[in-house]
Amino acid sequence: MIDAVVVGSGPNGLSAAIVLAQAGCKVVVFEANDTAGGGARSAPLTLPGFIHDTCSAVHPFGIASPFWRTLPLGSCGLEWIQPGAMLAHPLDDGDAVVVERSLDATADALGVDGVPYRRTIGAAAAAWPQLERMVLGPFTLPRHPFALGRFGWQALRAAGAFATGRFRNERTRALFAGIAAHSMRPLDRPLTAGVGLALGAMCHVAGWPIPRGGAQAITDALVRHLRSLGGEVVTNHRVATIDRLPPATIVMCDLSPKPLLAIAGHRLPASYRRQLERYRYGPGVFKVDWALASPIPWRADACRRAGTVHVGGTLSEIAASEQAAWEGRTADRPFVLVSQPTLFDPSRAPAGKHVAWGYCHVPAGSTVDMLERIERQIERVAPGFRDCVLARSIRTPADIEADNANLAGGDIGAGALTLRQFFARPTRRTYSTPLNGLYLCSASTPPGVGVHGMCGYYAAVRALTDLRR
Repeated sequence: MIDAVVVGSGPNGLSAAIVLAQAGCKVVVFEANDTAGGGARSAPLTLPGFIHDTCSAVHPFGIASPFWRTLPLGSCGLEWIQPGAMLAHPLDDGDAVVVERSLDATADALGVDGVPYRRTIGAAAAAWPQLERMVLGPFTLPRHPFALGRFGWQALRAAGAFATGRFRNERTRALFAGIAAHSMRPLDRPLTAGVGLALGAMCHVAGWPIPRGGAQAITDALVRHLRSLGGEVVTNHRVATIDRLPPATIVMCDLSPKPLLAIAGHRLPASYRRQLERYRYGPGVFKVDWALASPIPWRADACRRAGTVHVGGTLSEIAASEQAAWEGRTADRPFVLVSQPTLFDPSRAPAGKHVAWGYCHVPAGSTVDMLERIERQIERVAPGFRDCVLARSIRTPADIEADNANLAGGDIGAGALTLRQFFARPTRRTYSTPLNGLYLCSASTPPGVGVHGMCGYYAAVRALTDLRR
């Protein structure tokens, strides 16, 4: 008799399995692919010896995860690397705005915007111990209402208006817009400022680290710890229907609503099915991995110190790109997010060679080839980039969904950050379902997207609480 079954081995599924195993459950995790990890996997996508992250690459909430901090992941082989600078945002004048690990160094370099930077992102970083539970957990009554109130008043705003109202320099506005654009939502919509504040704060709280060897190292460490607790992970085992799962008291699904309906819809009440069918996914992404003969030749030297580079120009340009993707249009000058891990982790490529990873937001399910536009944007601030390319691997929204069914239409956030879905994700039941013993634990539940395992943690805690009643 298996006490618990987990469907899907992403960071949330593995975290849920660990919580259940810690409670004494006999746990088995089923994974459809030949390697565990979901959005935290690595593979040789281009040439032999070049290791690329298939989805997530930089992990602002990895070290900061309240649950993972309690696990011996370091002794299980996970090593975090902090780049020299957390983030760079190159501009057309040949310079770049940089977010350093140090709050003071970052603010001092922003000139007239140093004080407002400290009062916004700096304040969120200082208050993080009081905000952590609310940002990385389900919506509950706050333990620190005043800290949450100060943060929430700013976080609920639209990023474009927030940046324009708080920062005087266009460079700082562009920097904030790039961070907020991780929301995959138009910058004139509520909550986008909150994404910019939270991710910006993480630069100064835990950094924007990368795992040595690639995202797969996170998964491998979680799997090793789960197995040390007696848990089991079975790969190459696609669950077509929950009817064929082995008997279990608890079934945890690391699935977004679309694949959950595919395997369990016939068992769910019609009213709940309709709620899941109304769940809104966001734009997709078009992703490119490059094998490089040399580092990206950024015009701004500061970009060579950063693990992450945001390529998109001004606030207005980034806003136009994100608005287009949301409205089903293709931007000619897309906002491009770039990761360059081998500047800090040479283990991922042959000696002297490099890998880079980049994507832009596109309409859900888009079939438009964005390669030329992405590389043109990088060439704009890194002339000669194409001359460095040895090989490319391209993933369209359809490829991304085929590789991970949770990411419907290529939505790597597993759901749009709308106001309704911020407070009720994917429904008001959050982790629970109408079926006794069946739970959701994916990034479609609170606190949402990010490699942190907290969705799985809270879902498993809910399941155990229900079991003990």
